[in-house]
Amino acid sequence: MIDHSKTLQIISYLLEYPDAEWREEFSLYRQMLGEVSVPQNRDALAEFFDYVEEQGFAAYEEEYVRSFDFSQNTNLYLTMHDRTDFGKQANEMVVFKQMFLDHGFDITNELPDYLPAILELASTLDKRETFTVLAFAKQKIELLRDRLIKAKLPHVFLLDVVLTVMTRLEEQ
Repeated sequence: MIDHSKTLQIISYLLEYPDAEWREEFSLYRQMLGEVSVPQNRDALAEFFDYVEEQGFAAYEEEYVRSFDFSQNTNLYLTMHDRTDFGKQANEMVVFKQMFLDHGFDITNELPDYLPAILELASTLDKRETFTVLAFAKQKIELLRDRLIKAKLPHVFLLDVVLTVMTRLEEQ
């Protein structure tokens, strides 16, 4: 698998809700770090895995719920962060949904603007298509990143890696 794909797949996993299945897959995804060839990305992801382990799964799950499920400012639904124009929000949802459909995916358990789902989709695509998906979401990812910084949440480092992947794809 190409480096950007593996990196985005790991980040998608790390941003998912840390339920029992997530905890069972934790060591598998941690082992996948060896397939990330960009040292800075690999190191940032390894530090996040370390952070989760240091917290313990129960404490991390509580932090995750407070950070993403109970906060409108830092939730993982990208179109929810700028809710001043509901027509624009609806149009963006349609575009995200179409991205999934155009690549043979139809997500039924999540809204199409759910960041882990978008990253998972991007991880299955070639470099050009991955860049297109991430470029459409870039402003929303940057807004979420800024809010994670203000909330002092460690997940900001995951978004830094996403933006780094995007920059590398743009340069290629």
